[in-house]
Formats: sequence, C-alpha cells, structure tokens
Amino acid sequence: MFKSISTALLSAITVFWGGAAATAETTLQSFSLPGAPATAHSPGQPTLALMMQRARGAERNTPVLYIHGATFPAENSIFFRFGGRSWADALGAAGFSVWGLDFAGYGRSERYAEMASDIPPEGAPLGRAPEAARQIERAVHTIMTETGVPKVSIIAHSWGTIAAGKFAGDHPELVDRLVLFGPIARRETLPGVPPLGPWRFITAEEQKRRFVEDVPEGEPQVLIEEDFPAWVDLYLKADKTGASRTPASVKTPNGPVADLMSAWSGTMPFDPARITAPTLIVRGEWDSVSNDRDAAWLKNALTSAPEVRDVKIPKATHLMHLERGREALYAASIRFLSGK
Repeated sequence: MFKSISTALLSAITVFWGGAAATAETTLQSFSLPGAPATAHSPGQPTLALMMQRARGAERNTPVLYIHGATFPAENSIFFRFGGRSWADALGAAGFSVWGLDFAGYGRSERYAEMASDIPPEGAPLGRAPEAARQIERAVHTIMTETGVPKVSIIAHSWGTIAAGKFAGDHPELVDRLVLFGPIARRETLPGVPPLGPWRFITAEEQKRRFVEDVPEGEPQVLIEEDFPAWVDLYLKADKTGASRTPASVKTPNGPVADLMSAWSGTMPFDPARITAPTLIVRGEWDSVSNDRDAAWLKNALTSAPEVRDVKIPKATHLMHLERGREALYAASIRFLSGK
C-alpha cells in the first residue's frame, strides 16, 4: 500500500523553513516515524514525518502539535515565515515547543503506492479521517515519549480539524487543549460524495487562487505577495516531479475532499460531542469555508467541552495564518493555549 522510504528514527538537522535557514535562536529536529508493510492481518502503516521547532528558552514540556489541512503540509503552514516570522516562531517566543505532522501523501511523509502513477488511477480516496486520526495518535505518542508529558495540545486547520476532532473524541485522555482554526462544520448543501479517485493534482496557480478568492471586491489583498514565490518553491519540492510538470503541480490525496463533502452532505466524519478538551474556534471574517453559521453549529455541538471560545479575526480568510493579519491569529491561539 505504501511506497518504501527511509525509516531513520530521528535526525537532528538544519532545515529551511520558508526559504530562511534556522536561526541561532531556534532548535529544529526532524523525526521519522517508521512504517510497517501490510500483512494478511494488517493494512500496514506509512512512514511519517514529524517536525519540531523549539526556540531558545522554550520548554519541551509545553508541546503543541499542528495538524495541516487538505492541500499543503506543515512546512508550508505553521513553519513558513511570511514577513520573516512564522506561527511557530510566535508560539516558540511564548514558550511552546511546536510540532508539525505531515500526513501520508504530504510533505516529507511517505507517499501511497497509488501515487506513483503518472495519472490518478481509479479507486477510493486516500487518507480519510479515520486513518488520519490514527496517524495523529502515532505523532502524539512520539511527542509524549520525547517530552514526558501525559497529553498534548493541538492546533488543527481546515480539514485537519476533522482528523483532529476524530482523534480528540477517540482519545480524550491525550488532548490538553484544542484549537480548531477555520474548522469544517456540518452543512446540508451537497447531495453526497461522488467518485473522486485516490488523488489529484493541485497546481501552484490553484493554490494562489485560494489565497485571494475570498477577499471582498474593493478590499486590499491580504496575501504577502513578496514571499509567495518562496512559498510556491517549497510547496513544489514536496513532489519530486512537481516542478517539471506543465503546469507545475503536486499530487494530493483526495480523502480530505471526501471528508469535507461528507460533512457538507449532512454526515460529519466525527462527533464533536465526544471532545472533552477546552476548545477554541478561530476563523476569519471573510472565510467562506468556516462562516458564522458553521462556527455556531460547531460551538453548540461541542457539548462535552468544558470551555468553548469563538474568535473571529477581522479582514482575514481561510488562510489567515499566511496573511497580513496573521498576528491576531497568533495572539488568539497563544492566549488560549496559555489558559488566559
């Protein structure tokens, strides 16, 4: 099921986040969580990449795990420095060690065998929420082993909130605090989930369109254009043949799209009532994927969470962690994770 790659347990390396080398103030480590081949009794599991950034003076015993969304990995997200500063930098300055998981099929993690072909084959969508939740569990147990903590706080974005919500409901004892950024909620706007195939191509141009399409007419764009070429270069490096295609593109699992379509067809892939951790819902004013009605539904559905906050950031979209107003997102997440 999975294409074999290196399974080195741990390497402390100098890596490049957002085109900038690690600074003297930052310690970066890359963990490889070894996979296992399929057997007659098990479907096997992929080798996963788990990255950790810790600022000088930050405590290892305050870990935060970032769960990415449907279209790009952790390095293009929490670790990417727009304007010279990333969300991980902000969290590190507040004393947290920041961890980022790449799901199978994304970033530095192992690709599914079905993704080796030049064109998408027929088959079921790869990487749906139950499998993704099991991958989160592996990452959380690694973090617990490395840090000695009994539970981990989680920040999840977009479709990642479905995978993280599934994990948090299945393993409430392992989750300290939960940030749902631009979360997916239940809607009844689609008729169901059509055949999608295992994976698809996403071009760099399609990614840029996602950055700008929700900004209302007449409002200035919020994307930091001067850093976007470096973001695209990093994005394309996740697929070794991505830059050589015309147009340049990245192979991307379709499981997240199937999960989102299921949610918007009235069937959530997880039950928010099973989440028992304090939870922050945070979204942008211009976010069409996670709007006021979605936030209200989710807040009402989180019936077992002892605390639920809902924060809306002005003049921001679904990708505000990479926009000009991102510092407000950083501040809201730090306040919540700090228990303030």
